Amino acid sequence: MSENLKPLWPYVKRYRRRIALGFVCVIVTNAVGMAFPWVLKVAIDDLVRALTTEKLLKYPLMLIGITLVQAVFRFSMRWVLIGISRDIEYDLRNDLFSHLLKLSTRFYHHNRTGDLMSKATNDVAAVRMLVGPGIMYTANTVVATVLALAIMLHLDSRLTLLALLPLPLVSVAMRYLGSLIHDRFEKIQAMFSDISARVQENLSGIRVVKSFCQEDAEIETFKRMNREYVEKNLGLIRIWGTFYPSLEFLIGLAFVVVLWLGGLQVISGRISLGSFVAFNTYLGMLVWPMIAFGWVVNLVERGAASMGRINVIFVTPADIVDNDVTLSDAPPIRGDIEFRNLTFAYDGHPILRNINLRISRGQRVAIVGHTGSGKSTLVQLIPRLYDAPPGTLFVDGRDIREYPLEALRSAIGYVPQETFLFSETVAENISFGVTHTTAEEIQRVAEVSHLHADVREFPKQFETLVGERGITLSGGQKQRTAISRAVLRDPKILILDDALSSVDTDTEERILRELDVVMRNRTSILISHRVSTVKNADQIVVLHQGQIAEQGTHQELLAHEGYYADLYRKQLLEEELEQI
Repeated sequence: MSENLKPLWPYVKRYRRRIALGFVCVIVTNAVGMAFPWVLKVAIDDLVRALTTEKLLKYPLMLIGITLVQAVFRFSMRWVLIGISRDIEYDLRNDLFSHLLKLSTRFYHHNRTGDLMSKATNDVAAVRMLVGPGIMYTANTVVATVLALAIMLHLDSRLTLLALLPLPLVSVAMRYLGSLIHDRFEKIQAMFSDISARVQENLSGIRVVKSFCQEDAEIETFKRMNREYVEKNLGLIRIWGTFYPSLEFLIGLAFVVVLWLGGLQVISGRISLGSFVAFNTYLGMLVWPMIAFGWVVNLVERGAASMGRINVIFVTPADIVDNDVTLSDAPPIRGDIEFRNLTFAYDGHPILRNINLRISRGQRVAIVGHTGSGKSTLVQLIPRLYDAPPGTLFVDGRDIREYPLEALRSAIGYVPQETFLFSETVAENISFGVTHTTAEEIQRVAEVSHLHADVREFPKQFETLVGERGITLSGGQKQRTAISRAVLRDPKILILDDALSSVDTDTEERILRELDVVMRNRTSILISHRVSTVKNADQIVVLHQGQIAEQGTHQELLAHEGYYADLYRKQLLEEELEQI
């Protein structure tokens, strides 16, 4: 548990001055509170000797004053310490989100979105409860216990020692049940992550679920997972439910001992009635700290389990970052790209083998090949979504690692194969990543992608919300929005990864004519399965099983009578059949 909580220390240390102020409030709150039973003791002994109106007025006013002062400092204690927990939660969630965005795409291939969401919400909240109520009640319990025991020992040391006999049993029970709570809570959090992931996948893939009539099947699966989650929680509740009765029983034994033996001492005259009442009041004041301590054990176990889950993300290094070879004064990127004997493997599986390819500045290069031939992986190495081995990928004659990531990616307009849109307006999706833009510029790039005609039909045109992941748009509209977004960046390198697959051939031809102007004087890389998309490229590269099988212009490759020529003839035949 202590290992899990070590990463939390820097966050706590950041607010050490305010925590010290909170501890002062804790001490004053309890010190003032301890005066209440003592005043009660003096009042009873004084009233037993002589009952007067003055005394009946004096002592209640003193008790009211003590209560008011204690209330002020108790409020301050909660305000400071609970407030700190919210600040730590804020810092922790910001750092977690920041670290998640720095991790490479490789990390997201192995971690589900729902699981990450659970850690960023549920687990962070559990850590907040540890550093807020957990710290506050721990301090409160320790101070109250020390002060109360000191006064009780002063009143009657023998009676105090007898009252503390059940405490070792309390410690054993807490240690045993605390361990069980920790293990159960880890399993509950893992189950909650599974449920979150299932919900996220169903909502993101709602079209697939409905298309395959899987609503009922998914509902039943969710019910089963939800029932398992409830059962695990009920198991934790059963353990937690035995905690308080056990604690109350042991504390009750202490009260029985005090009432019996203390009562005998009052009868024998060894202690006064006021001291007996005060002693019982102090013992009663230990009940809540004891119960709070049990709750703190629960909070600590939960918080430690959650911090351990969060720390799994924090200890995952951001493997694609600026490093020692990165130049802070790297020159602006012009657009020359060169692959030199590049071999790239993913998780031990070779994807690309011995790639040698030079793309000159302003050149338009097309890449074709079977599905799984490595086309997308090759272009994803350019913006360093994956890292090429050192000395195999160069931009403007420099190793790609010499360019700061921000400078490199800012010079690239990339339209991925799987289009992603945010739950924002059309305009906001187009302008994503561009700090300052105008409505005229957004409209201009929408005209390039031939999206503007569709947008005019939308209820609020460019201010129309597209829904989560662009669900209200067609596949072609989403791709054209993504093209507009890439063009608006005015990049030196433009990469279109099968970015026209969801539009018809007529629209594709119109978009390509508009892109001719955009791609002029900038390096452009097009990936496509359609020969019509790539035939006008300056250079066409054919990938087969991760290697360059053919390379040349459209006419040169047709004359070569290889894969490209075969693909061209098949597509011509398909077009002729469609016209029949």
